[in-house]
Order: sequence, then structure tokens, then C-alpha cells
Amino acid sequence: MKNPMRRLVLATACLTALGAAVAPLPASAQTLNIGLRQDPDLLDPTLGSSYVGRIVYSAMCDKLFDLDAKLNIVPQLATSYSYDDPTHLLIHLRSGVLFQDGTKMDADAVKTSLLRHMTAKGSMRAGEVSVISSVEVVDPLTVRLVLKTPSSPLLAQFTDRAGIIMSPKALAEEGDAKFGLHPVCAGPYSFVERAVQDHITLKRFPDYWNAKDYNFDQIVYRSLPNSSVRLANLQAGSLDLVEQIVPTDIDAVRKDPRLKLAIDDSLAYTGITFNTGNGPRANTDIGKNALVRQAFELAIDKTALMQVVYNGLFTPTAQANPPDSPMYIQSIVSPPRDVEKAKALLKQAGVKLPVEVELTTTNEPDQQQLGEVIQSMAAEAGFHVTPKPMEFAASLQNGYAGDFQAYLIAWSGRSDADGNMWAFLHTGGTFNYGHYSNANMDTLLDQARGPVDVAARRVLYTQVWAQERQDMPLIYLYNPKNVVGMKKNLMGFQQVPDGLIRLGGVAFQ
Repeated sequence: MKNPMRRLVLATACLTALGAAVAPLPASAQTLNIGLRQDPDLLDPTLGSSYVGRIVYSAMCDKLFDLDAKLNIVPQLATSYSYDDPTHLLIHLRSGVLFQDGTKMDADAVKTSLLRHMTAKGSMRAGEVSVISSVEVVDPLTVRLVLKTPSSPLLAQFTDRAGIIMSPKALAEEGDAKFGLHPVCAGPYSFVERAVQDHITLKRFPDYWNAKDYNFDQIVYRSLPNSSVRLANLQAGSLDLVEQIVPTDIDAVRKDPRLKLAIDDSLAYTGITFNTGNGPRANTDIGKNALVRQAFELAIDKTALMQVVYNGLFTPTAQANPPDSPMYIQSIVSPPRDVEKAKALLKQAGVKLPVEVELTTTNEPDQQQLGEVIQSMAAEAGFHVTPKPMEFAASLQNGYAGDFQAYLIAWSGRSDADGNMWAFLHTGGTFNYGHYSNANMDTLLDQARGPVDVAARRVLYTQVWAQERQDMPLIYLYNPKNVVGMKKNLMGFQQVPDGLIRLGGVAFQ
């Protein structure tokens, strides 16, 4: 404990009680320590739903396809694809690929994983692959997907968890209940251990098909919800890379000659989902009346919110897709704050003042601060907001169970607009925490999955946003930036707008 910076790290952790300092491992360039903003939920590609879980999968579980820095779809476990016709998709697989248990990755394994994504109880991927009618094994390295209708976003879905292929042997041995405790995939690093809310350890899989591009023997992910603790550990050298540096810490990283930043646009958004139909907690003024939800948005100054919490780095928004998306609709913008109009809407709604709103947030400091600033702003319009910070995975469980009134939650974003909208706004959508349901919305979202033509999809999505703005089951607040901090001698990191930490080619200088 002679190092004063290390004493600062430990003291910061004790004072905050929100995260533990990273215990240093033996000095070795063969171990990479990564700081995560949250603790992942279940490490099961079919059943999991957290963004930080996706970061772990990026080292542990290859997908059929991946994204490059320009969001082009590129091969990974697949080598190519072709359409026999709009509803018959052929996927050709890479030969010689092994799962981390030594079994072969082949067409039968792909079929097993896709069917599990489609049908497993509690599958978070079911809506993403619902267009698939059947999966046919053509030969050991070729599968044919028979689709119910043509689908523009399907290939993009295979660049994320729906495209992860798991070991059929491990699935059979562990079953759905236990696979996430000992996941086995076909990625460069295999699972070793997990201590919940502390760390996840992976080790190099020597028989990985592209092992030459991976330079570390071990990857350790540390869950540190407190941004100050993450920064202190990076400065102390206990972490080599932090997947999220909050804007208020950017100057500190820039001033440290041992560190560097990677900052780029993100596919993500953060918003407030309202419980409009998920159990008894939907029976609130804000859950049952769209006028009250519209008033709530008018009470928030999104630009000021970004200035206060994020030093103005993040961009206010009123829709799910970022401004550089081809499906971004220019006419859909956030209204300026208008307290008097908000009060008029509450009067029109006939509700008793103040309107009580419990706002669930995750327990990262910036998210708690967002809740507090929203609380202050909304009070001027006639709302009494009670922030309720929770550990991330616990907040997700409350979201699924309907144990919330309003839920401040981020979405990490997808390259195709469908991945940012369908699961949140469609009846029965996987991430439709509030059980919002509107038949017209369902029809529009389903229709928008079909056309390949960008202009045709934009017409449909313009109608989607008109309906969303009327019903307002979700208030979209902002698009963030991806801000990654790392040691200056860590080379080869390439930033992709989806924010995942891809380790191919990454090494200490």
C-alpha cells in the first residue's frame, strides 16, 4: 500500500459504497482488465438483455455476422449469404470452427441455437427472429432459413445476440436454467468464473479459428457502477480500459499522460418508459393518460438536462434512432420546455395535483443525477417525482415484472432501426416493459420490416413516430457518445458505434 494512488482508489470505493476497487492481479501484459459501468444480467445469449452483457459476449461468443466501424455487416461464423428468393435465406458457414468444449460448430449447431432463440421460454430474442418459419440443414456448412415474409432487418439481428451460436452439447448438459452460469460459445475467450456484482473472468481459447488476432491470455471484467471509482482505478493502473467515461471525467483523462480516450457517435438512446399496462402499477394517472405523459415531457428542458449532467456532450432527442441513421425523421424533434402548457394539459386531463410519479433509475451516479434534475424540473409543472435508484440487473427484473411506474433506462442501439423500435413499441415486444399496446402501431412496425427500399421504410416510420408522439409510452431524452478510456500503451482498439469492446488486434505496445 505504498502507492498513494492506490490508497485513493480504495478510499474512494469505501466512501461511495457503490463499487469495490479493482484488486490488482500479478503484473502481466497477458491480462486485460476492463471496467464495466454495470453488472451484466444472466450470461445467456437467448435469455440475457443487458448492454454490458453484450460487451462480455463480444469476447466470448462469436456471431454469424458482425459490424465494422462503418456499420457494414461482415462475416464472422458465417462466410457469406444469399437469397434463393425473398423468403429463403442461405447462410454458408466457416469450416473448422470449434466450440470451447471442443465440439464442432456446424449447421446442426446453428439450427439448435436459432430454434432456441425462437422458442425457449423467456427468450429475449424471440421477437428479433419471429420472421423465421423454419431452419433447414442443407449440408454441414449450410443452413436455409425459411421466412414468413421478406425481412429487411434480419441480417442485422444476426450481428447481435440472435446471431450467437452456442454449443449444443453444453445446452443439453446444462439446460436453460444453468447454461448462463457456464456459457459455452465459439469465441476467442472461454468462460472461467463469475462473482456477481464483482468480476467475470475469461481465458484464451487456443483452438479459436482466428486465435492469431487475440493477444491476451486472460480478460477480467470488473463491475463498477460508480464512475469516480472506475476513473480512479484507471488512473491507478488497476484497470487497462473503461468502457464508459462520463463527460464530467473527460478532462481528467485528457490531462493524464498515461491515458487516452476514444470518443465517437453512438447508436444508443436513454429514455423514460411508462407502465401503461403491465400489472397493477400501471393504474396511475401517468400510466393511464397520454395527456399527463405529454405534460411530463413538456416539463423537462432536455438541453439544460444535458448541460447539467453531461457538460453538453450528449444530444437531446425525441426518437429512437440517432441523427446519422437513414431512418432518422427530421421532423420529429423535442418540444421546448413549456411549463404553462404542461399545466394546461394536466388541467385538461382532470388529474389531482401534484401528480405522483415514482421514477426508477439505475444506480450509476449520472443516472441518479438525471432523476434528481428531472424531479426538480417536473415539480414546477405539478408533478411530485420520487426517484428510486436500483442496481441495474434488479431494475431490469422490476421492469419485466411491471414493478415500476416510470423507468429511466438506456438502450445500446442497433444498426437497423427495427432493432431500436419494434421490441419497445410493439404489443408483446421483448423490451416493452410497460406493455404498451396499439394495433395501428403494431401494423406500422410490422409493415416497416418488409421493404428493402429506404424511402418506403421512412414513410412508415414517420407514421410510427406520429403515433408514438400521440400515445407517448416512452419519452426519448438523449443520444449519448461512446467515450472509452484506456492506457496510452494499449493499441489497436477500434471503436464501432454499437459501443462493444472488440479485442481483435488489441495489445499493449
